[in-house]
Amino acid sequence: MQARSPIQVYFSGVLSWLYRAFDAVATWVTQLSWWKFFLFAALTLIAGAILQEELFSGADEDLPRAERSGRKEQTSILIDDSGIRFSPRNKPKPPAAPEAPAGAPGVPGVPGVPGAPDAPDAPAAPSLPASGLPKGVHPNGDSVHIELPPQIAEELSMAIEGAVDDAAEAKVSRYHKQASTWFTSFVWLLVLALFGTKALVGGKKRAELQTRTANAAAERESMQRQLSEAKMQMMQAQVEPHFLFNTLASVEHLIETNPPRASAMQRSLILYLRAVLPQMRDNTLVTNLGREVDMVTAYLDLLKMRMEERLTVDLQIPDGLRNAAFPPMMLQSMVENAIKHGLECKPEGGTLKVVADVADGKLRVTVTDDGVGFGVVPSNGTGLGLPTIRERLRLLHGDAGQLHIAANSPTGVIAMVEVPYQVSR
Repeated sequence: MQARSPIQVYFSGVLSWLYRAFDAVATWVTQLSWWKFFLFAALTLIAGAILQEELFSGADEDLPRAERSGRKEQTSILIDDSGIRFSPRNKPKPPAAPEAPAGAPGVPGVPGVPGAPDAPDAPAAPSLPASGLPKGVHPNGDSVHIELPPQIAEELSMAIEGAVDDAAEAKVSRYHKQASTWFTSFVWLLVLALFGTKALVGGKKRAELQTRTANAAAERESMQRQLSEAKMQMMQAQVEPHFLFNTLASVEHLIETNPPRASAMQRSLILYLRAVLPQMRDNTLVTNLGREVDMVTAYLDLLKMRMEERLTVDLQIPDGLRNAAFPPMMLQSMVENAIKHGLECKPEGGTLKVVADVADGKLRVTVTDDGVGFGVVPSNGTGLGLPTIRERLRLLHGDAGQLHIAANSPTGVIAMVEVPYQVSR
């Protein structure tokens, strides 16, 4: 690969910097609303007018008034094809001849006056040198020297200096006017360029900004979804398996006292584990109500073998709702809470009722028990059952998922879960 020269690298850096600057300006202009842009343009024009007034006005005002007025009274000098015409500022006036009174004797030297002698002849013209050139002109034509009276020479010098100053001031004034025009044109072109950038590039920039915003929102939503899934999987793993340990203890006890019943309980435990282990291994976020009911049925069969006549189960699940979407392991958590905190600690036991129905577009699953109720017997659990259910409902359905807890009459607790009704895939 051929290496680039330093000049190419320099120009490439300059072009890259110009592109970044244009992109930054275009982005900034695009983000402004139209009324803010017009306000910015008006302020820019006003600031440009003020700056123009400060920089380019008053060039002629800097010249003292006395000097400008005095130049009008200076000696004028004109150079044309016929030569140099010089008009001195103070022309010498010839002295006026006094009038002779009537009857006065004649004045000598004044012609036409009686008694006066004739005027002398005019002096002869100066004779030219032998070379035939005027005095002060060298034969080789390199220079010319003309002798002038001191007053005339001084006035001529001042006239030439004034002419040079006037020409310089006229040129400076012309440059000031050109610079002022260029500055005004630059300000207007800047405003028009910004207007064109906002009108032409604004749509593209807004589309790019909306795309970036949508991508960022999608990424945040994806990360939030992944976080929510991780939280729900962790919450599902927090389901307390106290019934499993109690069931194994019961099987061990029945092996010694009633082997046939211990064998039946062991078979029920195997059925329950076959139902629940795939559910916990899949880590699915949503399952169907029929699968949850089958798992709870196997769980209640184990409890009935332990509690015998002390537990009565009433399941009212319509077949049409078995395909309804429902969060996994949530129904079992509700049943476990009802057994552990209501019926298991009640000597005579009680009835557990599970009902499912649809109302106002929501699936309602209600677990009712007539046990001792919450708070009557101190609990030795983790206390994460109901808070875990509420948090999982919030992550899955937001405000559409609710858990309602109420007291049952005359005793016990009613727990109802509401989720949007939809068919599970």
